[in-house]
Amino acid sequence: MKPADPTPPLWQGGWYTAARALASPNFGPRPDQACIDLIVLHSISLPPGQYGGNEVQQLFTNQLDWDAHPYFGQIRGLEVSAHFYIRRDGELWQFVDCDQRAWHAGRSHYRGRDNCNDDSIGIELEGLEGSTFTVAQYATLNGLCQALRSRYPIAHVAGHEHIAPGRKNDPGAGFDWPGLIVQLGWPSGFFPMAVAHLPQS
Repeated sequence: MKPADPTPPLWQGGWYTAARALASPNFGPRPDQACIDLIVLHSISLPPGQYGGNEVQQLFTNQLDWDAHPYFGQIRGLEVSAHFYIRRDGELWQFVDCDQRAWHAGRSHYRGRDNCNDDSIGIELEGLEGSTFTVAQYATLNGLCQALRSRYPIAHVAGHEHIAPGRKNDPGAGFDWPGLIVQLGWPSGFFPMAVAHLPQS
């Protein structure tokens, strides 16, 4: 009898087995024939600049107490999601099946296409727009991107600022694009021109 493979699969459908799963109701079907070839990177913290709580998870599952902090009044009723969320300690959460359309990009345009939600994977990094991120987050992000490329025809990685310029600025100037490019080892053409030729860190 052939022994069972001790290595668990990376994927169960569109769910990444290395992530903590918490299903969000904020998703929908992708358009027919959508080519899932873009990873979009974001930054988020709730309230802004405060880390370690569960407010992001609550936001993505429509459980956030809008009256718990004055800032939440500005986003009251917002229904959003991302496929993944990486905490400061590198812990990885998944909210939406990657085969489905998460609500992370909003009005957007990139590589000649509108509506980037249709054919992208959204990854939120716990952090403040423009500030730096942790070594643990980059390690988790690298592993996640590699796993995504093993399942989907990933050919582009961009920040929210690149797909919605003038409207969004995250993850911002503190994000180490040169370091990520080195870690991933992917061709420079996978990345926005604005970051692909920055000096390597």
